[in-house]
Amino acid sequence: MRTRLILAAFVALSTGCVSQGKFDAKALEAEQLTKGLTDEKGAREAAEAKVKELTEKIAALEQEKTALETRLTTSESRLTSGAAERRALQEQNAQLAALNDELARNSKKLAQAKEELEKKSSEYENLAQSLKSEISEGKIELSELKGRMTVQLKDKILFASGSARVGKEGVEALNKIATALKTVQGKIVRVEGHTDDVPTGGGQFPTNWELSLARAMAVVRALQDAGVDPTTLSAAGYGQYQPIAANDSPENRSLNRRIEIVLAPKL
Repeated sequence: MRTRLILAAFVALSTGCVSQGKFDAKALEAEQLTKGLTDEKGAREAAEAKVKELTEKIAALEQEKTALETRLTTSESRLTSGAAERRALQEQNAQLAALNDELARNSKKLAQAKEELEKKSSEYENLAQSLKSEISEGKIELSELKGRMTVQLKDKILFASGSARVGKEGVEALNKIATALKTVQGKIVRVEGHTDDVPTGGGQFPTNWELSLARAMAVVRALQDAGVDPTTLSAAGYGQYQPIAANDSPENRSLNRRIEIVLAPKL
């Protein structure tokens, strides 16, 4: 419309239809309109540029927001994961501490039990002192476990081969044992005879049963003769059936030929 006013003023002037004053007024109006149009165009362009700038800033801010949200999610995940790991570690440490406490208690109980198990009785100490030389020479073995003491004598210290008669060396050893046994209270003394698996060959002892029992009884009589209370004594023969070694060599068969004097609590 503004363009039509400017053209109308120009046409009127050219044809002489208007005065100079009217023309000047119209020209001024046209100039003002043109300036306004130019200003509006500039303002519109400036506004469009501002809109574009703001749009780009918004897009950048959206990207930054997305990046921050991602970082936040990652951080929260790590924080949660770290907290879970710390809780798991704390639980493991608590379990480990409990296990260590239990181990300490069990170790203490085991040490006490071992000490009690290995604690030697006065009878053991007396016998060990009385038979010191025989023990050091390997003729006699002495052991004690849970209140049960065993004196193990090699058959050769007591008997000749195939015999159930106690020899001189055997009588001396049994006298030493008897001295300690006479002071024992509240125990039974069981003498056990054992042989190897070699057949006896008949005669006085048809089998190893008879030989082992005869030897055990001979030891019982020797202990009684040395002053041990006979009411505490008993004899048992086990023949070849409770070996402590395989009967596959002269040395092992010698280990199986033995007398064991067992001291056990009375029932």
